[in-house]
Amino acid sequence: MITKEATAPAPAPARADHEPPRPARKRRPAWDEVPRWQIYLPLGIYLVFTLVPFYWILLFALRPAGSTSLVPWPMTFDHFEKVWTDRSFGTFFQNSVYVGLATLLMTTLVALAGGYALARFDFKVKRVFMLGLLCSQFVPGALLLVPLFEIFAELQMINSLGSVILAETVFQLPLSIILISNFIKNVPYSLEEAAWVDGCGRFRAFRIVVLPLLRPGLIAVGSFAFVHSWNHFLFALMFLNNQSKQTIPVGLNSLMSADSVDLGALAAGGIIAAVPVVIVFAFIQKWLITGFSAGAVKG
Repeated sequence: MITKEATAPAPAPARADHEPPRPARKRRPAWDEVPRWQIYLPLGIYLVFTLVPFYWILLFALRPAGSTSLVPWPMTFDHFEKVWTDRSFGTFFQNSVYVGLATLLMTTLVALAGGYALARFDFKVKRVFMLGLLCSQFVPGALLLVPLFEIFAELQMINSLGSVILAETVFQLPLSIILISNFIKNVPYSLEEAAWVDGCGRFRAFRIVVLPLLRPGLIAVGSFAFVHSWNHFLFALMFLNNQSKQTIPVGLNSLMSADSVDLGALAAGGIIAAVPVVIVFAFIQKWLITGFSAGAVKG
């Protein structure tokens, strides 16, 4: 009688060389475990380098002429009154506001139309057009001065705020179209299709469904266009000859002469120029970050 013996599995042969146990990998400290001084020290240094120039400007703008005190006391607003009335900064401020708002409006409208076309339609030269928009960002604005001056001279637009508005709009459009296009791509196309099924036309579906979702992107593009046109110096200097047509950057440049510089008036003018930009960014910072981040996700 043949019996089958139960065979147990053979034990694995012991390894001759015994590897030492690997040391445990050191765990990286979490954010809340980092010593506070490693966070606050770099931030404090950065804050000092950022705020000291602003304090220096406030010091020159608020202390009396000829004073060497490091504290603006007694405080005076004579420098602000001087630049606003005697140096025509009130007129410069109005011109800058007009140029900034007009540039914002034109850039936003044209970029919205161009961005929608790039995001929703396919055409033969689409990639070439996008490449042209990207390459235009490598062209400095100084190279455009001579051809733009010739064009505006033929159109009799020299010494007109319209020439600065058109130049600023053209200069801002490539980046604005790219941002709006990428932002529209993040809006599902099915939302527009559902609106079409419900009886809406393309324009009405865009106005009702897509446009409300583009608010962060539009605010980002509009604010960027406004701030750039507010601070831009070359176009206003080149195309505006009459003092009554000049803007804030050209007005600041007029405060400096070859013989002397009125530091108090220059500091006061710099504060006047900076206040609107600071107010704009204080109110739209949340929308600005959301708009630029969402517009850069999809290409």
